Amino acid sequence: MFIDHIRILAKAGDGGDGAVSWRREKFVPRGGPDGGDGGNGGKVILVVDNSVDTLRQYHYDPKLIAEDGKPGGKHKKTGKGGKNKIGKVPPGTVVYRTNAATVNEAVEYERSDEGIDLDPIADLVEEGDTIVLCENGVGGEGNFKFRTATNQTPMEFTLGTPGEQGVFYLELRRIADAGLVGFPNAGKSTLLGKLSHAKPKVGSYPFTTLQPMIGVVEFGGFRRCTVADIPGLIEGAHENRGLGHEFLRHITRCRVLLFVLDMAGSEGRDPISDLEILRKEIKEYDEDLAKFPWKVIANKMDLEGAAENLETFKSRFPKVEVIAISADKGDGLDDLKMMLDSEVSQRAKK
Repeated sequence: MFIDHIRILAKAGDGGDGAVSWRREKFVPRGGPDGGDGGNGGKVILVVDNSVDTLRQYHYDPKLIAEDGKPGGKHKKTGKGGKNKIGKVPPGTVVYRTNAATVNEAVEYERSDEGIDLDPIADLVEEGDTIVLCENGVGGEGNFKFRTATNQTPMEFTLGTPGEQGVFYLELRRIADAGLVGFPNAGKSTLLGKLSHAKPKVGSYPFTTLQPMIGVVEFGGFRRCTVADIPGLIEGAHENRGLGHEFLRHITRCRVLLFVLDMAGSEGRDPISDLEILRKEIKEYDEDLAKFPWKVIANKMDLEGAAENLETFKSRFPKVEVIAISADKGDGLDDLKMMLDSEVSQRAKK
């Protein structure tokens, strides 16, 4: 099961209480106070791990709870500190703080018209990137700390402070150099399979791809790029129709967008209309995303009517770079790889 967004409850450990204790040893009358301090609680930390590729683990247990610190002891012993709770997340995880007190409250907010506030606090991209979600509570002071020249038998001590807690929203945005954008059955999965060693599911029905797939394209000379096959878009996706945001969130990190069109119109589609709808949906979702560099991949050029449709398409969009291919037959893939190599290399230098 692929999970790319989830709410979790995080709670740092409370600090242990300080102790009230008295030194009681043979030949040491009136030994005085010796109560130790409480231990600090553990922190809640998120860390990027490249071996993790989904947020699935938090679907089954949406909690990150750190250990509390132990109370102080006699003989001025400090209580044992609580262990940090470390949660692993995949590269590309965006972390938001919410205004909900519990995960259930966050869900109820989502179902209501009020919505829920999401405050972005971290974008975890590289292996080892970390963020402290909740700071630990601090241990209290034992009565040994309160001794003075005029107060030889202090009864004072302090309680440990509570650790921070909150509900956080984690959103995975897959990292790829190029993103394949298109309607269902445009041939994105077939294309990714031909360009790389990825093995996406391919079928002749809509929404064959139900999760982003990443393929590595080799160019030679130790150069390579990553290409993402994103779940197919439908009109109204910016309003979360169809797979909606399940699709759109994953293209926000791409250096270049590749609009894959069925140039043959094999399912009664119009390539010109398809591009206009795709561009509109992206702009409605995020205007900055609409400014990303983009190209058009005219797919299914081996089918009847594709050549005529391509001429009409180029007349309508004379300034748009179009790469004509047949993903099924493998035609035009060398030209596509050359374009990808050049485009990704240029973007990487900026």
